[in-house]
Amino acid sequence: MGDADLRPAGAGIRAQAVDRSGHLVDDFVLVDGPRALHVVNAPSPAATAALALADEIRDRLRHRHDPAL
Repeated sequence: MGDADLRPAGAGIRAQAVDRSGHLVDDFVLVDGPRALHVVNAPSPAATAALALADEIRDRLRHRHDPAL
């Protein structure tokens, strides 16, 4: 990256996953670990989707503890 690759823009920092081709991942990414469930990407508007995301996390954790669910 050099000076020619930079341009003025509004301030802001946002953590967001990038795929192998360099494109932003515009969806939630959850990764199951042996003892944890990691939300590794929560693109904007994460607050709007918070309840749906909570439902998904709950369902995954329930299934982990009782696969019959």
